[in-house]
Amino acid sequence: MEDKRIVLCGANAYEQKYYFNGKFDKIPQSIKDELHIICVLFTEEVGGIFTIVFEEDGSISLETDAEEDDLLYDDISSGLLVGEIRRNRQEMLEALQLYYRVFILHEDIQTED
Repeated sequence: MEDKRIVLCGANAYEQKYYFNGKFDKIPQSIKDELHIICVLFTEEVGGIFTIVFEEDGSISLETDAEEDDLLYDDISSGLLVGEIRRNRQEMLEALQLYYRVFILHEDIQTED
């Protein structure tokens, strides 16, 4: 089965790198900057790898992972921080979902109620 998920952006505490998918370059710079800050601060606080992913249906997943031998990774804090990002950035995440559905999936959102 082909994975139809697309990574929007992510940060890796192990390599101290940030990634932004060039397919989404048309997203406003202010949103790109905010995504950069969210990802980097997440990995600085709890470690591991953090990614923001578009699911096949256009919904957004916030995912975190760690290397098996990473004793400093805080699994509980990562779950709490994901919840906090969802609450505090809900409007931005909903706008990104709409962007994805319109410009990537080419859905006609005017026909929906």
